[in-house]
Amino acid sequence: MSTSVGGRGAGSGDREADVEADPESVARTIVLRQLTMTARTRSELASTLAKREVPVDVANRVLDRMSEVGLIDDAAYAQEWVRQRQQGRGLARRALANELRRKGVDDELALEALAQVSDDTERASAFALAERKARASRGQPHDKRVRQLVGMLARKGYGSGVAFSVVREVLTSEGVAAAAELELPD
Repeated sequence: MSTSVGGRGAGSGDREADVEADPESVARTIVLRQLTMTARTRSELASTLAKREVPVDVANRVLDRMSEVGLIDDAAYAQEWVRQRQQGRGLARRALANELRRKGVDDELALEALAQVSDDTERASAFALAERKARASRGQPHDKRVRQLVGMLARKGYGSGVAFSVVREVLTSEGVAAAAELELPD
């Protein structure tokens, strides 16, 4: 039987034995395992260490060291998170800011990351989302479509002014396209 950190058997759930054995080694192992799965913020890792009952001073030393060597970088994390979530899910800056706040990213770092999303980029994302959703709702009453589209954009973090403007633009362009299809050539 192989033993893991703290001399306990693999699969054993005795967390106290881990902490008593060598808290710093245990904390380092926990952090490295977490970072192997996916990038994490310092706050998320600190929370994980607290749940595992690692003493705060030990957790801070380990997290400081991991930050020094570049394994924890909240600024890079925030930049990448914003890029992926804005492009992949079309989230507005407001929704992205809330997500970063929940992940424990410092407000200043979050603002720097959110600066990469321009007003034009945000509006283009809202338009693309509304256009895609509008295609799926053709044939439904106009009022219902407007409510659905504006609601979807609101859930993605877009303000009501942008949402209504984009929906109006999408539905107008859809109406123009439909009218053009109905025109007969001379």
